[in-house]
Amino acid sequence: MTRHCGTTRGGSRAATWLGAVVASAVLLPPAAAHAGPPNIFLDKIHRQATLISTVPDNGDQNPYAIVVAPVSAGSVQKDDVLVTNFNNDGNLQGLGTTIVDYNPTTKKLSTFAALPRNLAQCPGGVGLTTAMTMLKTGWVIVGSAPSADGTTKTKGPGCLIVLDSSGKVAGTIAGETINMPWGNMATIDEGETATLFVSNAGFDVGSPDGDPRVVNEATVVRIKLAIADGKLPTVVSQTVVASGFGAQPNKDVFVIGPTGLALGPDGTLYVSDATGNRINAIWDATTRDHSAGVGRTVTKDGLLQRPLAMAVAPNGHLLVVNGLNGQVVEIDPASGDQIKARWIDPNKAQKPPGSGDLFGIAMTPAGDGFYYVEDEANTLVLAK
Repeated sequence: MTRHCGTTRGGSRAATWLGAVVASAVLLPPAAAHAGPPNIFLDKIHRQATLISTVPDNGDQNPYAIVVAPVSAGSVQKDDVLVTNFNNDGNLQGLGTTIVDYNPTTKKLSTFAALPRNLAQCPGGVGLTTAMTMLKTGWVIVGSAPSADGTTKTKGPGCLIVLDSSGKVAGTIAGETINMPWGNMATIDEGETATLFVSNAGFDVGSPDGDPRVVNEATVVRIKLAIADGKLPTVVSQTVVASGFGAQPNKDVFVIGPTGLALGPDGTLYVSDATGNRINAIWDATTRDHSAGVGRTVTKDGLLQRPLAMAVAPNGHLLVVNGLNGQVVEIDPASGDQIKARWIDPNKAQKPPGSGDLFGIAMTPAGDGFYYVEDEANTLVLAK
């Protein structure tokens, strides 16, 4: 199976918060931990359970984004779990067009949205990524990084697609700051207004056959929305708050680029830089009017193995899933300590186990666990 995951511009070009675990753990040396009683979220995770297959009736594969519904609206119930599919039924990347809806109460899966392959307002078509959020007003916004043949050779810039609460296309957000919106969104939702942070991995990315080099042109754009009662969200401003992250075409994973976005309470945006194998911080992300470049490095290498999606645990730590093994890593963003890693996908069919399988992650509403997807099995899993 194929693997993966008015405008202001700064630098070059222009989350909801996601999370994941199993039994075996890797600890850093005691010196790397905080003094006093430890507050380690992963120590509170005791089991994991496969909930359901994420494959809808049309056969789409490769689950990517995970979003827990904040409200009941349209066909979605509060605390439902929405999951995008990036591949079509032929397992070609960048051609998935569906979002599925898992209801934790009924334990049933339904198709929330089945989008047309081509949208005139979305350059290149539809291939749904890890960039997705659901707002309190019921609108769902999802990213498209489309391809015609499953590789970046035929990629399009894509767009953000705005869906109503019944899964119908209501509008799009596209333009020069949007190019293959890729990573899981960080979101500030205040009802009548909302702020989205979206990473873009498509700028100047070539083909995995002819030009597989890393291009340091990936960006994070902040999009501010106004949402009048019952009306389609409108873009108030777009600002590139980070730029210069690496992106690289890849036959197995489509593109390697900045994937995880998580917002701290002080307005710091944390970005998982997959090609740099690090977590970076963008200070004043909610208010800055220009790019901070790649910001500062919070932590690098160590337990990180191509960090992808990211969530914030109740203790304020970051949970980051690895792309090159089946582990989730807990990080203290204040100190940069890599506190612990645990296997959540020990599938030995890949080497290392679970390699290329983990993408989306989202905390449970109670904060006592997290949802994640196992790509190789097309399943939604709960760890708690």
